[in-house]
Amino acid sequence: MSEFLKEIREQPVALRDTLHYYLQGDGAEKLKSVVDLWNIGKYDKIIFTGMGSSYFISYAATCLFNKHGITSFAINAGELLHYQFSLLNSKSLLVCISQSGESFEIVNLIQKLSKDVTIISVCNEEKSFLAEYTEISLLSKAGKEEMTSTKTFVSSYLVIYFLSLALVGKFDDKIVHKIEKMIYVVDYLINHCDQWLPDSMTLLAHAPFIQLIGRGSVYATAKQSALMFMEATGTPSSGILGGEFRHGPMEMVKEGFKAIVFAPSGGTYTQSISMAKDISKYGGKVIFITNKAPIFNDRNIFNIIIPFLESDLFAIPAVVPLQLIVNQWAIENNTIPGVFTRGAKVTVIE
Repeated sequence: MSEFLKEIREQPVALRDTLHYYLQGDGAEKLKSVVDLWNIGKYDKIIFTGMGSSYFISYAATCLFNKHGITSFAINAGELLHYQFSLLNSKSLLVCISQSGESFEIVNLIQKLSKDVTIISVCNEEKSFLAEYTEISLLSKAGKEEMTSTKTFVSSYLVIYFLSLALVGKFDDKIVHKIEKMIYVVDYLINHCDQWLPDSMTLLAHAPFIQLIGRGSVYATAKQSALMFMEATGTPSSGILGGEFRHGPMEMVKEGFKAIVFAPSGGTYTQSISMAKDISKYGGKVIFITNKAPIFNDRNIFNIIIPFLESDLFAIPAVVPLQLIVNQWAIENNTIPGVFTRGAKVTVIE
């Protein structure tokens, strides 16, 4: 078993540990502290920032928070450090997301800030620079991770989900039940991948480029999946918003083109169906990942059904098939999946 696969298989435990941490004790107190801070009424917006996987989660956070009427923005930490720094002031609640808590851009951003900017962090390392230099640090409790991000991605997303609900008073027993069901689905997908992994690999056929497409909070999963293809297999790939794909990139589609479409039930499900059909019509092939069984009579479209209906949490179980596809892809290419050869797990230079 590869180390990357080992960390994939540790995700159900990481998610349970994160859930239990925020139900009582220190985790519950920290969550309440952020709620109390927000309720003071001092802040007019929340700015989420991070790099790589953490920036993708920042984008998902804005989808969750804006849905609840909490004005929020996601800005890449490098761009915030150099080009959009003036947005930060005493009315901004800054949420820095970093799995390591040591990323170059995050460290330098914090060092550059004036003392009147309040900083909250979402971090996996309790003794990191980020955790120690922020007012409240919300821990993801994923445990040690050495390879391309898997369990830190899903655990950090879960923390953001908890925070979005806590700020509007909706983090309750019903939510806990949903999380427990979602963790069961993650475990099921990992342990029953034989139902879809061989067909997925056959369809993708080690294509020279993979296009990942998503909308809303699951766009974070599309971006994370593209990053995994690049990091863990060295395969060029791209994550793009579903609407944006219509605005030019559709011209790439021809025989041999391979795409993966994330399509939870809800607002843009029918658009995703149409997208998959058009990619097939122009000669491409699609893996369609959804929690609502579509009706396709098309050999160019392969469905992976995620048996979980909560759209705001779909991003977590939806990434599991991609993790396992990436792991298998690397093994078939005689590559050790998830090992960094030109960089490192923690990026400390710009």
